[in-house]
Amino acid sequence: MIKKQLFTTLLACAALLPVQAQNLQKGDYGYLYCHMSDRGEYTAYAISRDGYHYQDINNGNAIFDPQEHARIEGGTRDAYITRSTDGKGYLMVTTDMCVAKSHIWDNYGIDLLKSKDLIHWTSVTFDFRKGMQNFCDAATATSPYKDWSTINRVWAPQIFWDPNYIWADGTKGGYLIYYSMLNRPEEKYDRMYYSYADKSFTRLTTPRLLFDWGYATIDCDINYLESDGLYHMLIKKEGGHPGIYTATSKYLTHDWGEPVEHDFVSFEGKKKCEGSSAFQLIGDSTWRVAYIQYSDKPKHYRICKADKNLRNFSDPVDIQGVTGPQHGSFMRLTKKEYNRLLKWDRQLKAKK
Repeated sequence: MIKKQLFTTLLACAALLPVQAQNLQKGDYGYLYCHMSDRGEYTAYAISRDGYHYQDINNGNAIFDPQEHARIEGGTRDAYITRSTDGKGYLMVTTDMCVAKSHIWDNYGIDLLKSKDLIHWTSVTFDFRKGMQNFCDAATATSPYKDWSTINRVWAPQIFWDPNYIWADGTKGGYLIYYSMLNRPEEKYDRMYYSYADKSFTRLTTPRLLFDWGYATIDCDINYLESDGLYHMLIKKEGGHPGIYTATSKYLTHDWGEPVEHDFVSFEGKKKCEGSSAFQLIGDSTWRVAYIQYSDKPKHYRICKADKNLRNFSDPVDIQGVTGPQHGSFMRLTKKEYNRLLKWDRQLKAKK
């Protein structure tokens, strides 16, 4: 009887503890590399069985018309893809930006996309120049800027499911969308911000500052590691010694300590790297970290190893089989999903 009461008490206590935030991981057959193409500002796919050697879908051309979804500038950069938390669909975020048109490295918003089959996508676009009218909590939230019309950058958004977020109506769970912003009249450098999107993936909360280390930071990639119970962030820092570094926190939206200065992607020498994306191989507790080495001509998209704590980077190699690899993300695939994309690829090629 005492053991039964103790067990019941432990279960009750466990129910009160916050569930760790994490994107749904599913699939033991292969990998999808969803990325911006270096041949143009559009989103492309490539699939792989081993995580290193890939096959382009649609010959590395666009998987959808970027102008259909990027309603500000017509270009979808920095694609990040993940599963919806119910496992019944897929979500993507992109930087709405087209340097080929504007000829400047500024932009004004992001695109949120969703799909049921990885092939057909619907979307909403948030033009941050419109200010607080973008955000579903505008009536109660504090704006980070006095003037949104002078926004200069909204870069490289990513998604992280947070089951502990509580909406105003009491609904639990939201998708943390994190990205860097710059508003030159009001801040000196790019800083990381975050919003929450609801389960419909159509509403967004007012941006809040994630951290400020006193220098520019972009291209954040967050994962929760069971190995140490911490959230780990890969990020490109441009202050001090530039490069791709890691930082950790016990909490998703605050208390991010500064990057570990001695532990970073150092083996590329003076070559400039960004756009990191971490993923685990199927059945492997260690990590792979992909990134673009953009100062090379031609550029190199690299995949290196890291240990189970997402530390000690080593053994970089070029990704294989991808036409125009650039900033993107990786998602594990089931056999059904893998074969669906292969079938779609054959259909696309048959039409040409």
